[in-house]
Amino acid sequence: MNPVAQLPPRPSRRDILNDDASLESVSRPIHLLRIDASPRASKSNSIALTDAFVTAYTDALPAITVDVMNVWDEKLPEFDNAAIDAKYKGVAGSAMNEAETVVWNRIQALVARFKRADRIVLGVPMWNFAYPYKLKQLIDLVSQRNMLFTYDGERFGPLLETPRAMVIYTRGQEYKEDLPTPPSRFDHQSGYVEFWLHFIGVPDVRALAVENTWGNKAEASMRAAREGVAALAKEF
Repeated sequence: MNPVAQLPPRPSRRDILNDDASLESVSRPIHLLRIDASPRASKSNSIALTDAFVTAYTDALPAITVDVMNVWDEKLPEFDNAAIDAKYKGVAGSAMNEAETVVWNRIQALVARFKRADRIVLGVPMWNFAYPYKLKQLIDLVSQRNMLFTYDGERFGPLLETPRAMVIYTRGQEYKEDLPTPPSRFDHQSGYVEFWLHFIGVPDVRALAVENTWGNKAEASMRAAREGVAALAKEF
């Protein structure tokens, strides 16, 4: 028998980084991709909470590099006719014109930032009971066949090897089934974002929804949320 065949398979990056005890032994820094979906900078509750989370995480595990991607600052290309034509030509391996090549190169650069990520942290405010359209623009750009997922004509498969993500949602008011805003009808924010992360290949998606972020409950809500995300970061 070939002795090589008896050796266990080499662990993937996902296998290594899923083992919390092995994080300190990883020879390279952990690469964290932080995605912010608010344009409000220091006025944003979701950005304040991703700040708190990432700060607590880097304090607990200093060997981290952080790639900050704010969807409003990235000058994302429009997912227009050139992008759509590039998408189909990219899948088919066909030649692209200049405009298609420019947008396709930009898409590949964005995808590369996802593929480098050992952890993903997203801050997502609720807009009109869902998520900001710029976040969907990013999702539409990077969710390309043979980049972040596969499709063989029958089944989809994930291509990302990022073991874990944390999503922090902020909502101006409260959502409970016995209130005028039951989540079964009004929450179109969390379901899609978490579905998408699982779809592209993140098996462990953790989430925190922070409600009552405006009005007379906002200060207490944000204070408790900052404490909560700091605790969650230590287990991330």
